[in-house]
Amino acid sequence: MSARRRWIGLVFISMAISLVIIDGTIVNTIFPAIIDELELSSTEVQWVQESYILVFASLLLVFGSIADRFGRKRILNLGIVIFIIASVWAGLTESATELILARVVQGVGGAMVLPTTLSLVNANFQGKERGIAFAIWGSTIGGMVAVGPVLGGWLATDFTWRWAFMINLPLGILILAGLILLVPESKSPQRAGGIDWIGAAISVVMFSTLVFGLIEGRIYGWWGQTANQFSLGSFTWPADTISVIPVSLAISLISGLLFVFWERRQEKAHKNVILDLGLFSITSFRNGSIAAAIISMGEFGILFALPLWLQNVLGLSPVSSGLVLLWLALGAFLASGVGGALSGKLPPARAVQIGVMLELAAVIGIALLASTESGWVLVAPLLLVYGIGIGLATAQLTGVIMIDVPMDQNGQASGSQSTVRQVGSALGIAVLGTMLFTGIQSNLETNLQDTGLTAAQQAQVVEIVVDSAGGAIPVLDQILLPQQVSQQVLDDVIYQSGEAFTEGVKLAAWAAGLFLFLGFLSTFRLGRKAKVKA
Repeated sequence: MSARRRWIGLVFISMAISLVIIDGTIVNTIFPAIIDELELSSTEVQWVQESYILVFASLLLVFGSIADRFGRKRILNLGIVIFIIASVWAGLTESATELILARVVQGVGGAMVLPTTLSLVNANFQGKERGIAFAIWGSTIGGMVAVGPVLGGWLATDFTWRWAFMINLPLGILILAGLILLVPESKSPQRAGGIDWIGAAISVVMFSTLVFGLIEGRIYGWWGQTANQFSLGSFTWPADTISVIPVSLAISLISGLLFVFWERRQEKAHKNVILDLGLFSITSFRNGSIAAAIISMGEFGILFALPLWLQNVLGLSPVSSGLVLLWLALGAFLASGVGGALSGKLPPARAVQIGVMLELAAVIGIALLASTESGWVLVAPLLLVYGIGIGLATAQLTGVIMIDVPMDQNGQASGSQSTVRQVGSALGIAVLGTMLFTGIQSNLETNLQDTGLTAAQQAQVVEIVVDSAGGAIPVLDQILLPQQVSQQVLDDVIYQSGEAFTEGVKLAAWAAGLFLFLGFLSTFRLGRKAKVKA
């Protein structure tokens, strides 16, 4: 295959991954429109977002392994088709239940796309070209995280929220055509015995319960039951028991132990496995995966807090807040050029360290400088630096993880490292989300003491601001004015609420900085000579 065809093919591979990543964040800015039209409850809103994430994260490893056997391009194309169908379904839906089901199917398609794109990049490029290709692939992921809210905000404002899903139809068809024409098939010889369906089922249970527990711990309580009760369909978690979260995490732990036992059993019998645990005997793969998990905890957790702050405290529209986050995307795309230029001149591990240090500098800057007075002006340049860091770290770290992996285990390794990143991101969101809302609550309780509100009114404001993730701040006047609260007191309450939210964001930024610092320390184990067990 000619070099020109490979690089044009990479454009379509990057477009495929863009489709999946954007849909993970696009709903953040279109929720108000969806809630208004479909009359979603708070529980339904939650499941519209999280059903996609849960299914996506749970199936990455499974489809990575299946792609090795049946063809990476074949599974990628099938994933795009499923994703398109689910997107059209989501765009035409008239009920919350249908929308949630459509998001579940989207998650299935997305899980088929992500690991296969990485496997195809790894299979089609060698030497210096591989480093440049990884830089483009990684920067695309980092950039599209920020593009999603912009695109969603624009479509919801100027057209309808339905186009946030329907736009995937023409884009998906274009991507499919490019993949079919320009990207060669790639698969690995397999042992006899078919797919390890038992291992696949166990892995799905393990990762779905883990990601659910990490994301929902703050909502339902890490141990004791909160006021929120978990419900799914007609089932509601009993109120007089412990929270659903420790049960979910316990199931994940038990499933993990069972998964290791089963996969080792399959290996001894020389049968196919979902994950060859021998991959972790490869030093570069093991150390890179550990670093990726820790770094992901800090990378994407802060992106959970910033859009809320920009819209609910600074009063930016969905489009405007998306444009601020676009600075991150710009940085990530700039990093693709930098990463390509560095390929072959600087050890990949050093490029990762530079990227993580840039990320660390940016979040520390946010922790120190974010304020309601300066607004987004100081945050935007920091997001540019953050994006450059993500682009460098993600791309080069991917190359480090995959560099010594045998070609016949490409899909397994791709699915594994993608899953590690997803779990790390989920854990980061859980921890940083907890820090954010803890900071908001504690600061707001203090700030409201001298505002003139009664104790009952103070408790009411704290509850609705925290429960709404700051969404109630712009409408506090509608809540307090009927209670004979003066305009002067109301203005002070709104100001203090914004200040408390800002302090929560800064606390979350400090937590992200801690994770990134630990991730930076873990990178010093990268680049060591691989040791592969016979």
